[in-house]
Amino acid sequence: MDIISTLFHLQSRRIGIIIPDVVISEKHSDALEITEHPVEVGAAISDHAYRRPAEVVMELGFAGGGYLFDFADVSTATGSLGLSPREVYENIIKLQRERTPFDVVTGKRLYQNMLLRNVEVTTDRTSENVLMAVLTLREVIITSTSTVQVADKSNMTEGVNTSAVENSGVKTPTKPNESIVGKLNNATGGFIGGVLSFIGVPVK
Repeated sequence: MDIISTLFHLQSRRIGIIIPDVVISEKHSDALEITEHPVEVGAAISDHAYRRPAEVVMELGFAGGGYLFDFADVSTATGSLGLSPREVYENIIKLQRERTPFDVVTGKRLYQNMLLRNVEVTTDRTSENVLMAVLTLREVIITSTSTVQVADKSNMTEGVNTSAVENSGVKTPTKPNESIVGKLNNATGGFIGGVLSFIGVPVK
């Protein structure tokens, strides 16, 4: 195993294609949102709960000349060595501005569909020649939509107020209620109905 492969094997943390030299701390956060609605009497009630996007805050260190990219073919990574802290910082900002979801590998968990929400970099007399950064990464919850084919609005009597077609299940028709007089009228071919109508009695 060559030196480049050895370095990649030793690095267990990764933010997209960026591998830090040192991970000082990792703070993981997972929250559940529980809705609350006030009622007339008593405490607020909860009728729904949903998962908030996962978030991880990583405090990282990058040494000058020791920055690596994670490529599928490590033999192509030799050209990425020797980046200065300034160049590393520029690549982190570029990753944030691209707004393309990526994977994050930490010591406790693998995150997918993450974005770089916040970047904090502090430079003082002890970190002039290195890059010390605090990265806040948040999960992007991705959903899919479906397309429903409906009639054109111009072909509807009330196109603006007409809702889309919905599948409401199987409908079973029911017979309307019919009075005894109505049943007798149908059985006699309308004779009883005619007689009752003649004397002023309605037939239903």
